[in-house]
Amino acid sequence: MKELHILLVEDNEGDVILTLDAFEESEIKTKISVAKNGKDALDFLFKRESFKDVEKPDLVLLDLNIPIFSGMEVLKEVRQHPILKKMPIIILTTSSNPIEINKANEYQANNFVTKPIDMTEILKTILSLEEF
Repeated sequence: MKELHILLVEDNEGDVILTLDAFEESEIKTKISVAKNGKDALDFLFKRESFKDVEKPDLVLLDLNIPIFSGMEVLKEVRQHPILKKMPIIILTTSSNPIEINKANEYQANNFVTKPIDMTEILKTILSLEEF
């Protein structure tokens, strides 16, 4: 498997560190970019402003509870874009709220991973995606 470029959209610094550490210890070669709010995530994905020269990620790990634009708003926006709409997006959440889960499914999230992140579960989820 080639190096996997992941955009981690997470505002909690502790969760960012845990996720980076978990991937570093995993067998999957990754390059991880981090966006700390919904605006930065959209700017990164749409290559706007300071993100004009970034490499398009292979996968997005998206927290739902982030500032500026929520994870749900980011998901909806990405799914409306003709080029990005097929990008794999895995929702990271502490919520088991059926309304949120239904809304994310409606916006075609590829999967859900509940926080705190279990690296075995997330690796299994990534490898289960058709693209990988």
